[in-house]
Amino acid sequence: MGTVELLNEQEALLKADIIIYGGAADEALSKQMAAEIETMWTEVQGKIRLGSHLYTLSFSIQGFYVPDLSAETIFHNKDPRKNFFRVESFVNGNISFVDAINCNTGFFKLDNLYPGSTTAAHEFGHTIGLDHPQHLDLRGKGIPGIMYPRGTIVDPQYQYSDTAPAGQPGGTLHPQFRKVWKEEVARLQVNDQYRLEKGWVIGDFTNVWHEPHDMFA
Repeated sequence: MGTVELLNEQEALLKADIIIYGGAADEALSKQMAAEIETMWTEVQGKIRLGSHLYTLSFSIQGFYVPDLSAETIFHNKDPRKNFFRVESFVNGNISFVDAINCNTGFFKLDNLYPGSTTAAHEFGHTIGLDHPQHLDLRGKGIPGIMYPRGTIVDPQYQYSDTAPAGQPGGTLHPQFRKVWKEEVARLQVNDQYRLEKGWVIGDFTNVWHEPHDMFA
């Protein structure tokens, strides 16, 4: 979730804060996640439609580690730039997730957040309105877009192992090869139910506090 504002007649800027908490969160990780999101979503120089005009969209993402974050702070949040994510070593289902398409909360597995993983950039895409594509066979179509999930069939050079048969162990998308597509930026839409003095809101409030998952439950 975030806000979008005009910079000039040709450019717009999406601003968001990535706020992490939990037993595996720290300040360095918050900065890494923010930098990944900002870099990957900005470098493509995609265009967003605002009203009747197209604007080149850049991203300004800040990361914060708040070890003493309270559930009440999240529940009562009214700032559309604030996204809250618990980070732990153990997550039920063994995969990072956010709470909805268009949201501002979720739960990340630390192992998914190594440098270059693209997980933060992918999950942020969900928070600003993008779902996984329906067709998950990208063979012959080149570099996979950021919103393609694990398990997508891709050309061998984008697999975990370039010698594995397609769809077999090692023969699916390695997330580190994902890139944001211009078409993905073009699908972004602002949320018309919110009005800002200057600009727009993209995404929506879920404001969910996540308790740590119990690996022995």
